[in-house]
Amino acid sequence: MRRLGWVSLLADNSDAQRAGGSGGDFATHAEPYRRELLAHCYRMTGSLHDAEDLVQETFLRAWKAYERFEGKSSIRTWLHRIATNTCLSALEGRQRRPLPTGLGGSGSDPTAELVEQREVPWLEPLPDLTNDPADPSVIVGSRESVRLAFVAALQHLSPRQRAVLLLRDVLQWKSAEVAEAIGTTTIAVNSLLQRARSQLEAIRPSSADRLAAPNSADAQDLLARYIAAFEAYDIDRLVQLFTAEAIWEMPPYVGWYQGPQAIGTLIHQQCPAEHPGDMRLIPLSANGQPAAAMYMRAGEAHRPFQLHVLEMQTDRVSHVVAFLDDTLFAKFGLPSSL
Repeated sequence: MRRLGWVSLLADNSDAQRAGGSGGDFATHAEPYRRELLAHCYRMTGSLHDAEDLVQETFLRAWKAYERFEGKSSIRTWLHRIATNTCLSALEGRQRRPLPTGLGGSGSDPTAELVEQREVPWLEPLPDLTNDPADPSVIVGSRESVRLAFVAALQHLSPRQRAVLLLRDVLQWKSAEVAEAIGTTTIAVNSLLQRARSQLEAIRPSSADRLAAPNSADAQDLLARYIAAFEAYDIDRLVQLFTAEAIWEMPPYVGWYQGPQAIGTLIHQQCPAEHPGDMRLIPLSANGQPAAAMYMRAGEAHRPFQLHVLEMQTDRVSHVVAFLDDTLFAKFGLPSSL
């Protein structure tokens, strides 16, 4: 039911009048939490598309149960409880969503043939949900909680471990509240949380504290130079922008590449661009990180090609995930051509 307006269900259904208020009353109280629920479902699933569907399902379930909402908790807590259980049900039997680096193995040869696996349910990026100062009720957690590497690390946990970790460490719920929400005991919650934290500590990035804020002057300057190098098709200038241990990956291709020279060789040999102006990029942010939407020349226009999500440390780019999924462009509010 992606993109289906749940509010329209209220207008079309004769059961919209409920004890304690109308469907419109529910919409007024619930709608301010849509964005943070989207972020929560995204953290749980690693998929923007799935998260949108799950938020819709959450609102539909909440609307149907609204007459039984007694106000013992805040409506925000109640909605997150429904969203968490909706995600847990949806994740039963599903594969985790990796990035190429999460598949194991060492860095790939940039001169080798690219290997594509579209059947893998790859991790997806998240549009910036935090820059709406007109809506102070939107709470999506810190940049760290939606950072791409963190969400990728969450995929190594079981769904219940993810739920416990996110409710305790991101939403700051008490163990008893989490236990009640997912139908278990406080002892079980604490055990799940301990194991989740231990696993996450072993796999999560250690450089988080050194990452540049996406809206800082340094990050914006580096992003502008990154874009300029691509648009000029200046591989030498681009290579100079990467750290010595920089990583490049681009799902749905399974390979990943480490080091400026390997990245430069990959772009030179595998990128369909041949001349300056073949690529145009629009700066944006995703997952609380600097990002850019790349358009590739196709005849007289430039068409969606890749969406780059960058990690930056000081004055260099340390990691790029270049998503080759043109359906993401509309999700980010980007034009279909330039």
